[in-house]
Amino acid sequence: MKKLCGGISTFNERVGTLVAWLLPIMALITFSVAVLRYGFNFGSIAMQESITYLHASVFMLAGAYTLKHNEHVRVDIIYQGMSRKNQARVNFFGCILLVLPFTGFIVWTSFDYVINSWKLMEGSREAGGLPFVFILKTLIPAMAMLLFLQAVAMGGQAWLVMRE
Repeated sequence: MKKLCGGISTFNERVGTLVAWLLPIMALITFSVAVLRYGFNFGSIAMQESITYLHASVFMLAGAYTLKHNEHVRVDIIYQGMSRKNQARVNFFGCILLVLPFTGFIVWTSFDYVINSWKLMEGSREAGGLPFVFILKTLIPAMAMLLFLQAVAMGGQAWLVMRE
């Protein structure tokens, strides 16, 4: 159990670290769009959409990394004062009753949406836009699966603490 939880956490750590490299790229493209627009009166729909794609990628793929590092939204007023075992109980039941069903629901409800997008090889509705909307939509179930895995790891770690 400990090895599985550690492997999942390591995987999500690597995904989060890799995704973080998209942030300076996004900043550089944003800077370039502004300079080109206001300095040279040149606009590019593809460049503007690439910022949205990068932002969505960071937001969706770094969710599990954020959960792993306990940087997600949580009311800590009660949680902070709890013993380690009680915190583990909260984490375990939170994963089992909230995160796992939520992520399963997202995968289930997004499946047809993403499949239809792939069938159409959906692209931007804007002239000159990026032709990769189908890939962007794939981030929805990918985010849910990464969160699901991290919830399994967190639940497993909490279970181990509860069993001590």
